[in-house]
Formats: sequence, structure tokens, C-alpha cells
Amino acid sequence: MGRIAGRFARVEPRRRAARLVLGLLADLPRKNCWTIAEWAGETTPDGMQHLLGRAKWDADAVRDDVREYVVEHLHDDRAVLVVDETGDVKKGTSTVGVQRQYTGTAGRIENSQVAVYLVYAGQRGHTAVDRELYVPRSWTLDPDRCRAAGLDEDTVFATKPELATRMVARFLDAGHQAAWVAGDEVYGGNPKLRTALEERGTGYVLAVACSHEVTTGAGKFRADILSKKVPKWAWQKLSAGAGAKGHRFYNWAVIDLADPRPGSRQLLIRRNRSTGELAYYRCYSPASVPLAVLVRVAGSRWRVEEFFQSGKGLAALDEHQVRRHTSWSRWVTLAMLAHAFLAVVRADEHARHPAPDELIPLTCNEIQRLFTTLIVRPVHDAAHRLRWSAWRRRHQARAQASHYRRQAANQT
Repeated sequence: MGRIAGRFARVEPRRRAARLVLGLLADLPRKNCWTIAEWAGETTPDGMQHLLGRAKWDADAVRDDVREYVVEHLHDDRAVLVVDETGDVKKGTSTVGVQRQYTGTAGRIENSQVAVYLVYAGQRGHTAVDRELYVPRSWTLDPDRCRAAGLDEDTVFATKPELATRMVARFLDAGHQAAWVAGDEVYGGNPKLRTALEERGTGYVLAVACSHEVTTGAGKFRADILSKKVPKWAWQKLSAGAGAKGHRFYNWAVIDLADPRPGSRQLLIRRNRSTGELAYYRCYSPASVPLAVLVRVAGSRWRVEEFFQSGKGLAALDEHQVRRHTSWSRWVTLAMLAHAFLAVVRADEHARHPAPDELIPLTCNEIQRLFTTLIVRPVHDAAHRLRWSAWRRRHQARAQASHYRRQAANQT
């Protein structure tokens, strides 16, 4: 918390931000301003809500602090920047960025809010270093709706690849190095993102659809058509990285692409050794690299899924119950900081205290459990619990009465 202390002009929001971050790491069944305020010993959630909505501090500046903290402790010359989006299912239409759209969280089209994240994935660990809320075109075409949700009236629609380009540029412009970017088909199929990365000399391994067309020395072909022309001897068995059950072995093949511009461009093909299922990747590097390097970068993309799982499960990345853009950006930035803390402690523990053979190395889950149990678990008396019970019931009674009044007015 000392890393971000200077971002707060007053001591009260600084201390409350610390309590909020600890609450995000707590073992609460549900994490929001109500539950965290009660856990932290406050008498009402008003202070936490003020911190997220009206207090004066810059969430983007704290985001930059998180990025510096992560790169300092997880630095890896071979690190990969992974871009991907995740959705949070929401009710109603007032929450910023919400509309009916596909979200992988639900696996279908739902009323949801989607955000794009940039994850720093290195040998020592991985965690998010940037975030951008995806604001659909239905919002940007409605200035009044944007203004009500805390967005600028002149907010311009940006696609998910454009948001990814913006975040990668911020990372590189801050003076950090990353030789590679990885992402799924949403990003691999976008030529503007690929061009922007090539112009900066940043390599990429980006997934593309089977219908994606590439140009070889023999002409232009769909990716799935090219895969049928690969001879048996060209496939190589390589690991895409270690998973929970050991190394993830696939068969891989690579085809050189024709392009007059400088740099090496290839189509990478992955084949599942059991099912034969194929996946395709557009690859670029300033200089030619071995197949094993492309495979390593392709395998790094799974790190973002691990971040989404642990970020939501351990740091409540998705449990924000806020409607305005300012509150959203503040909540997710502090959740990123909480998760980054776990990732850094994990990396340091692995380096300083290697686990004995009979134990697996400490995980972020176990570090969170030990941290909250041994260090930050607050103890409150019965009177505190009873006061919060009365506050919740009073608030709920007011909400219920208001609902009944609106219902009666509508019926008349």
C-alpha cells in the first residue's frame, strides 16, 4: 500500500483504500462495499462507497503503480503480454458498458459488462498490469447515457483490439520491454493490431480462425486448407507449458508466409494429439526464431485464463456492485493490486524458500488463506455484528417501501 500512498491527498481515503484491499483478500463469501465495510469495522458502507465514487484520487495513476510493482518483482526478459477480455453478468441497463453481448464467463449472449485486460506473464508469475472497459457502440451513440454513467459525452467507440493496442502502447511507452504479445482470435484477426505491433518491433503469436487467409509463396490460402498440405514429417511434438497435470504436449507445424516487409511471418498450427483438433496462429518476429519459441509464446496465452480465475476467486475482480465508470475503474484497479500482491509473494517465496519434495510450492490460494488467517483477520464483538444487522434491515426496509410506492404509482 505504500507504493500507492502518494496518490491520495488525504489520509482518510488512503487508510480506507488499504482496508478495502485487505477486504478484497479476505475470506468473505461475498465482497462488496457492505460486506467489506462490516469486516473492516466501519459502522456503515458510506465510507467505502465514497472512496469508490467521490473521493479525489486517480485510478489510472494507481494502475501505473501496479504495473511498476509487477514488472519490478516479476521481471523476465522473456515475458509475454497476454490480452483477453472477460465478462461479468449484470442485471438492468444502467451499469456502465452493459448490453446483451457474448461473454465467455456465461458461454452465451447475456446482459453483461465486458472488459479487456493486459496480463504480464513471466517465468516468476503472472498478473494483470492494465485494464480497459469495453463501451459498446449502443452507449457511445447515446451521450446522455454516457454522462449518467460517468463517461465523457464525447466517448468514442473502440473495439477490443483497439483497447488492447492502447494498453500495449502504454506498457511500452512506460519504458518496459516485452518481446511478445499473445491473444485469441478476436485479436489475431485484427490487421490494425498486428500492424501496430509490427511497427513497434514487438513479436506476436495471435490465434486466428480456420477461415483466416494467409499468403504463402504458392499463393493465398485459408488456414485450414494449408494445414492439409503439411507433410507428416513436418509435425513436431512440443510442450505448450506445464499445466496442473503435467506438460501440455501437442503436435506443431509452421509455414512461412510471403511478405516483402522486414521481419519473419509465419502460420503456426497446433494439433491435439488425442482428438486431432487444430488451432491456428499468426506469428511475427523481427528476426527468425525457432519453432519452440513460438510454441512457448502460444502456450503463455493460458496465463490470462488463470488470472481471470484467481483474480475473481481471490481478489473479487468481478464482484463490483457499481454503476459508474469511475467506481468500476477504482474497484478493478484495487483488485488488480490485491492479486498482484499475491503473485509477488508467491514468486518471492518460491525463490527464497523452495518447497520440500513432499509439498507442492505455495499457491496464490494458499498464500491468501495464510495471510488472512494469520495476519489480517479482524475480530469484532457481538455489538458490532448486531449494529450491522440493524443497519442492513433498516436499509432493506426503506428499499422495500420505495419499491412498493413505485409499484402503487404505476398501477394508478
